[in-house]
Amino acid sequence: MEIALELIESMLVKFRSEKKWTLQAIEQLSEEDITSSLTSESNSIANLVAHIRGAVHSRIETILLEIPDTRDRDKEFEKGLQMSKEQAITMTRDSFDILIQYLEHLKSTPELLMSQPFLNLPPLTYSQVNNETTALNLMMAMFREVHYHTGQIIYAAKIRKGQLVWNYD
Repeated sequence: MEIALELIESMLVKFRSEKKWTLQAIEQLSEEDITSSLTSESNSIANLVAHIRGAVHSRIETILLEIPDTRDRDKEFEKGLQMSKEQAITMTRDSFDILIQYLEHLKSTPELLMSQPFLNLPPLTYSQVNNETTALNLMMAMFREVHYHTGQIIYAAKIRKGQLVWNYD
């Protein structure tokens, strides 16, 4: 179990850090920055925040809170998706808080890392994992996806603002 606990703790550190940097980037943006796309083919920060929240909902809330999967992935990528800066901050904070809560749950019961939490649930929607996946595989997929999209958010924020100010505390 020591390796499982180390892995979980490592993911907790990374998700907490990702939450901090992503929120700092969004907080420095204007309302227009949240909904504007860098190009006609790129996603806005609103799209990326909605997509992260959708993934967390369909993959984590269904397990942790037993909330039925009501995700509408296509809506996450609608051009012109409207979202206020405050909504983006709240949605980002909520997404990370749910991920961290699930990891804390796994930390208190590390034997669940190899469990198959979706085995008896309806088929997953829009997921690179299937219903036979383990909690470990699920969290590795979430780590990759969230990190990828938060990198896009921070990059877009830098392009929009020119330079961001970081609080390293």
